Formats: sequence, structure tokens, C-alpha cells
Amino acid sequence: MTTKSKLIVLLASIALTAAACSSASGTDDAASGETLAEDTTSPNAPKTPTSTTAFVNNGELPEGTSALDNRYDDAFPEPLIDPQDVLSGGPPPDGIPPIDNPEFISVTAADAWLNDVEPVLVVDVEGDVRVYPIQIMMWHEIVNDTVGGLALAVTYCPLCNSAISFERVVRGVETTFGTSGNLYNANLVMYDRATESLWNQLDGRAVIGVLTGDVLAQYPSSTMSWATVKESRPNAQVLDRDRTGASRRYGTNPYTGLDDPNGQPFLFNGEVDVRAKAMQRIVAIESENAAAAWTIDFLSGDADAVATQAEFDGEPLTILWQAGEASALDTSDITAGRDVGTVGVFSAVVGDQELTFSVKGDTFIDDQTSSQWNILGEAVSGSLEGSRLVPVTFVRTFWFSWAAFRPDTDLVES
Repeated sequence: MTTKSKLIVLLASIALTAAACSSASGTDDAASGETLAEDTTSPNAPKTPTSTTAFVNNGELPEGTSALDNRYDDAFPEPLIDPQDVLSGGPPPDGIPPIDNPEFISVTAADAWLNDVEPVLVVDVEGDVRVYPIQIMMWHEIVNDTVGGLALAVTYCPLCNSAISFERVVRGVETTFGTSGNLYNANLVMYDRATESLWNQLDGRAVIGVLTGDVLAQYPSSTMSWATVKESRPNAQVLDRDRTGASRRYGTNPYTGLDDPNGQPFLFNGEVDVRAKAMQRIVAIESENAAAAWTIDFLSGDADAVATQAEFDGEPLTILWQAGEASALDTSDITAGRDVGTVGVFSAVVGDQELTFSVKGDTFIDDQTSSQWNILGEAVSGSLEGSRLVPVTFVRTFWFSWAAFRPDTDLVES
């Protein structure tokens, strides 16, 4: 199938999804286009945003016009992006319904419907491990949760393939986040329900509204294969797809054709940084003054596992890649997606010792003590057994998206 043909298929698929999602009081079937009756008694039923002109927040946050209603209010602080560059993705606010009251099941129960190669997003707060299957996230995009006592917004943007978790606390005030129905640089535009300001998902910045300039604290999370979770986190809690408050074709991908390394981004009105192909998958890290990215092709090669030594902001890093995780955006059946592998980024220092890594088969071995490590940066045997590499917060996304937000990124290919 040509790139043009794939784009036509994608356009038709997303148009169908948007049409089915365009009412917060209905649910969709991506294959048939049927509108299904929603259980309005469910505690997770999508909520219609209030969208008032003077949102009440008890005076703890600034008041003003909802940016959902009017992106051009002169009373707002100077916007960080041109409001005209915010595009409609189709559905109205919360037409793609966030999950506000998530319910969880055991790993054993979830194994009945999760395939070993499926990608899942994992968050660990002080040993409270939550698993958010991408097959659910692509239909809801935001889960407002509390993990280990920490209020989090767990987010996923399918068009950018970016899964990022944020602390949902703004200026000391806890809030929840919804989907605005808009996109910026093809990225999910969220809104907070305290002031209805608009936020980029990729960088966690409030860009239009009374909170313009605020930045959400990102909490480390990563996608990995379901097989990895089963083996390493058997006591984790898994988001239950039967109690999301909506009926969706979980396990299917409505964005078929999107994950084409030679394709073009959808609903992207920016310029593509030509240092890499637009739809190239990358791993990126950033600090306030710098950013670096590595393509998955560079990190993976043809082996079952690869360890890459790197440096960022003068600190030594280890980037681990292991085969066995399917792309959720490749084929209509998520389990049949091409193998893109699981990635972990870590500080290379344990105690006062800097480690370098080699690979034997699909096992990581440090060159200093010959201890064996897994993809989660945990020593599973050898003299360092029980040790853990300190994780570095990173983002897996498509190159076009990351480069649009961080054009100063150093693309590392050697």
C-alpha cells in the first residue's frame, strides 16, 4: 500500500472515530460505526465540561474566561502559542472521555485479555504499581488517578505516540484534566478542570488561559511489554477495561497506518525537522536548557537486546533496548503490530561506580561485576543482585512531534 493510500485509510478511520466520539452521551464501535447506548449510571461516565465565563475555583487559582470557550480573550496572559495554530481534532471537549474513577484488577485477571507483546504504560509510586494498557489509553487518552497517594494524570496521545504522566497539582491545588478536542502540532491539547486553561500534553505547559506559563511536574513512567510486567511486577494493579464507563473496541487500533516510518504526520501544521524521518520513533530526554534524542533504529539494531552508553548534561547514561513489544499503532489488531521493543533510560552510576553494559542474548551484563540486569534496570543475579539503576525520565514519541516542541534537540546517531 502506498503512503498516499495509507493516509486515506487513516483519514477515513479517524473521521469515523471522531464522528462516533462527537457526543459525550454516546460510545462508538470503530468497525461498524454504530453508536452504542452508554451506561449513564457508571461512575466513570464522561463528564460534560462546565465551560463557564467565570469559573469558580474558591479563589485558590486565578479566575477568568474558559479557554475552551474563547482562546482569544485579551484578559489572558500572553499565550505561549498562536491560538490560530490550535486545530480541532473532531470531538468536543471530553468527547474522547477521560477515565476519572479508574478501577483495577489483578495481573492474573488481566492476563485473560492482554497479549504478551502488548504495550502497557507502567507507573510506580513508592511500590504502588499501576498498569495502563495502551489498548485502553488510545480510546481515553487521560486517566485521572491517585497512585501511592500522588495525584496523577496519566496521558497518551496516539497521533504522537507519547505516553506521559504528570502530577495533576497546579500551584498547590489538585485538579483533574480533560481532553479539549483540539490538537497543537498534532499533539493532544488537555484542559484543567479548575480553570479550563489549555495545556500541551508533550511538554506539560499551560499555553492558553489564566494559567498560561505554568508547567506540570512530570512523573517517571514507561511503556513496556505485558510479558515484562507479568514477570517483574506480578502484584501490580491493571486498569480494568470492563469498567471504564464507556464501550470501545479495546484491543483494536483505530489509527491503522499511522505508524509508518516512511509516512507523514497527521493533522500536523508545522515544519518537519529533516534530520530524521518525520515518523521515526525516538527516545528523548531534556533539561531546562538542553534536549537529546536517539532514534529507536539506532538504539535497537538487529539483536534481541542492545545496551547503549550515552551522556547528557555531563552525566553518564545507559539506554537499554529489548525486543518483544508490539507497536499499538501499526495494524488494526494491536497484538499483530511490528516489534518496536521496550526501552529503559538510566543513570549509569550505582553507588560510586560507573557501569558499562554488554549483552548476551537478551540479557544485560555489566562489564565491571558481570551481574545480570533486566530491562527495568534491576540486577537479578551476581554481586550487585538487588541493586537498581536510577531511572531517567524520558519520552518515547515520533521525531516530528518532539522536534516541533524542542527544535534545539541534539539528535544522537553515533
